[in-house]
Amino acid sequence: TSDVVADASGEMLRPFITPDGMWRLAATGEAIDPLYLTMLVAYEDQRFAWHPGVDPLSLLRAVGQLATNGRVVSGASTLTMQVARLVEPKPRTLSAKGIEMFRALQLELRHSKDEILTAYLNLAPFGGNIVGVGAAAYFYFGKPADRLSLGEAALLTVLPRAPARLDPARDAPAATRGRDMVLDQLAARGAIPPEAAAAGLRRASLPVILIANKAEGR
Repeated sequence: TSDVVADASGEMLRPFITPDGMWRLAATGEAIDPLYLTMLVAYEDQRFAWHPGVDPLSLLRAVGQLATNGRVVSGASTLTMQVARLVEPKPRTLSAKGIEMFRALQLELRHSKDEILTAYLNLAPFGGNIVGVGAAAYFYFGKPADRLSLGEAALLTVLPRAPARLDPARDAPAATRGRDMVLDQLAARGAIPPEAAAAGLRRASLPVILIANKAEGR
């Protein structure tokens, strides 16, 4: 992770880029906005709390959609599978997906759900050389990851799915559409209050601080 200079109260004053050219600010579940964690699990992996690393229901749905439509309509990757892929990247092939599922089962045997979620929070890509939700919250919104608004949490939920395409520093309209999609879907599922989602949708665009563009290596 990035070295950080902080004041006497622990408030971050200045982070430094890592030797491999990345911005990584360590984050744990206790230091993350609970709303973001709720949205992340509801959007990415609704059965994260009980599946063994692979979600059989999502897998069956994906296989059925593939057989019916001849193409992948919705994926079956759990958060644990995504951690396995981030730790051990491989080309997107069927054999690689099988290895990813096996690694996910291994991770679940060796680590707690909190440890796996923390790994995702620190490994997920958020555009350019920004890695992990701690760095994303700081560079995009100028705040710690425990102070996110609903719209900011929604963007950081979807951004790792397509970090280049949804990068708010490069394409704010695309990022706003991604945010709105998350708000719509989670409100429809009852994961967030509809009135809160509606308030978030009324904001035409996301307020991006763009500290990242001023930082070394971005």
